[in-house]
Amino acid sequence: MSAVVTGVGTIGPWGAGLEALSDALESGQSTLSEVDRGKGFHADSSARTAGLVDPAVYREWLPGASARRMSVNSRMTLAAARMAAKSGGLDEDQVGGDRTAISMGTSFASSEFTARLLEQINKTGPQSASPFLFMETVANAYAGQVAMHFEARGSNSTITQREASGALAVARALYQLSSGSADRVITGSVDEMSPLPHALLDRFRALARAGADGVERSRVFDRDRGGFVASEGATILMLEPEELAEARGAKVFGRIRCAVRAFDPTAPAHDWGTGSEPLARALTRGLKRDGLAPKDIDQIVSGASGSRTGDRLEAHILKKTWGDAELPPILAPKSVTGEYGGGQLAAAILALNGQAFASTPGFESVDPDLGIRPHDGASLPTPKRILVSSLASGGAACWFVLESCS
Repeated sequence: MSAVVTGVGTIGPWGAGLEALSDALESGQSTLSEVDRGKGFHADSSARTAGLVDPAVYREWLPGASARRMSVNSRMTLAAARMAAKSGGLDEDQVGGDRTAISMGTSFASSEFTARLLEQINKTGPQSASPFLFMETVANAYAGQVAMHFEARGSNSTITQREASGALAVARALYQLSSGSADRVITGSVDEMSPLPHALLDRFRALARAGADGVERSRVFDRDRGGFVASEGATILMLEPEELAEARGAKVFGRIRCAVRAFDPTAPAHDWGTGSEPLARALTRGLKRDGLAPKDIDQIVSGASGSRTGDRLEAHILKKTWGDAELPPILAPKSVTGEYGGGQLAAAILALNGQAFASTPGFESVDPDLGIRPHDGASLPTPKRILVSSLASGGAACWFVLESCS
């Protein structure tokens, strides 16, 4: 049973909706904002900006007074899910039911509510801990809010595998549909970028620092890359079996042909590893199981973000998988969307449907250790198949193939 994407909702620094993201990718322009440093989490010389979301861009998608009790992550997830339902031609009372499952991914959960809860406990003792705050600190709170809103009573899960969380959530959704355990899955990724995770990422030297022009930018695959720009947002995909989507005359954004999962045992807990050989073998075997070979892939939507170790691992896996063959065009949407928040998932849907991408922002020179030159802005033919690649610090890895239905 094949799964198709029948609805997409996306929220990020670029605004709300695929059209806003399309404009950002075509122009190659990132929207960055100053991170609040008032809590004292940041070092003096730390990175200062991130891709932050203006709540005003998704306020119309929130269900009135109930949103006041939600964390930022819950608000963005529910707004993106409602957006996905509308783009999929569904009335909200048609979305839920016993056969509607939810499969979400998040890297850090709700750091803002967690910080507020810990501050409360430290100041006045554990007896004062707010159940309201705690309810939204758990990683599956956002999936729960979506389930309650749509009355979705199928299985409900949230994956927390850092940068690969969203792709792994999609892989799980594909399994749920192919196994027959659900008739619809609401899947995707969400993350907020509050001051606490931003400061911690910077202290681990993961974030890009300002260049000579004073701008912090992700220089994806570049020889002089020095870290990524952190971001926040939510992307939700509505997945259904292809035959059910056809029966109701749904618009189809693309088919998820297969998904491949793997783990890099060389990875430390806080960084990407060096296991490109076993990961490339896992990817090759996974494609072969579904009757595909690297030559069948027309474009790669890479999860590379500007990380020195993460981009190196990504490049080495791709080079080993394709061997002596020429790599297809490599799109690096995180150079625009930033790391986290699900922008890569929405960018992949756009790429499959012929989206024009600007020359990769921040890329200037090829790293001889990588041998990768990302997309240069040239016009590309509409692809038949796209490989979406997501590697995570800590070792998780996931790839899935998006295929055109036309």
